[in-house]
Amino acid sequence: MIRLKIDNTELEAPEGTTVFNVAKKAGINIPTLCHKEGLPHYTSCFICIVKDKQTDRYIPSCSALVHDGMDIDTSGEEVIAMRKKAIELLLYEHRAECEAPCRVVCPAELNIPLMNRLAIAGDIEGVKELSQTELTGPEILCTTCPGYCENACRRKKVDTPVSIRNIQLFVFKSINKDNIIQNADDQLNKYSNEVSQAKKTRTLKKRFSSRIGKLGPPELNEWLKECKGDGTRCREISGFDDLVREAENCMHCDCRAAEDCRLRELAEEYSVKDPRGKIISNPIEKKINQQTGLIFENAKCIKCGLCVRICEDDSEMPALCFLNRGFITILSEPLTATFEDILKTKSDEVINICPTGALSKFNE
Repeated sequence: MIRLKIDNTELEAPEGTTVFNVAKKAGINIPTLCHKEGLPHYTSCFICIVKDKQTDRYIPSCSALVHDGMDIDTSGEEVIAMRKKAIELLLYEHRAECEAPCRVVCPAELNIPLMNRLAIAGDIEGVKELSQTELTGPEILCTTCPGYCENACRRKKVDTPVSIRNIQLFVFKSINKDNIIQNADDQLNKYSNEVSQAKKTRTLKKRFSSRIGKLGPPELNEWLKECKGDGTRCREISGFDDLVREAENCMHCDCRAAEDCRLRELAEEYSVKDPRGKIISNPIEKKINQQTGLIFENAKCIKCGLCVRICEDDSEMPALCFLNRGFITILSEPLTATFEDILKTKSDEVINICPTGALSKFNE
């Protein structure tokens, strides 16, 4: 057995065990983005970095094997500083927005992109229930708001903004106001409870939010790929058919993993700010598999390789793989396949294992 210390606690572990696993078994939490139990180790994010005080070296705990005499520090000031730097380096290449511009500027922080997706999916009851969960009283701020959301709408840079304000007002008017007030608590528990609870504890403006940086015309057009319908616009919303047609013009600028992004959580936990200058090594591009609904956005990818490793045991089905070397390494479909060919049976698995919003599902 190997004897070592982690955070001044004397421990024993079998030879060949990683520092990360020894610490985990001892109840010591070490954060990571590229490690997943059951998959081969692939040191990538370096957020699991620790210091071996015996050698005065910093090592990645997910792949470093224990040896006699190790004296590991997982939470000292120097380790925390190095961990913050690792998060910051990932954010330099992470060209993404956690929240859509329309929602960020909304005084009520209404989840506009989610309402549009529910409408596009034909879930009118879901649209109504979402509106109910977001109401804080018998009135809606949209009646007096000058429309900050539409001014910030990215669709405005292409042609005209989505008629967000009129959509919200129509939904509000279509619901029995007395019923909203009477059943508010029931609706909160029934629909979007986790999101509602998050809003009670901290607002969008207090949360960490990544920025995408300046978008060029070709990149802006990439957002149009998610717009459904024939481009019909309905400025005035007189029925749910109008609502759906207008919602289909939403460019879905938000990140679907906003409430389940490990990178965002760590940036918040370690008080890391989004870097001002982004390294534009990966231009904004949305690859959409129309058969499976899988969306891949390389600009959000941190190259952890989890989606690659989870498919390594399947030699018959094309999957995502690494292309190029060094700083220009990217995740992509194999050169011999198209995006429509890949991950026909493992789309949900790669989405669930992705620590950011690089992989998601169309219109969810």
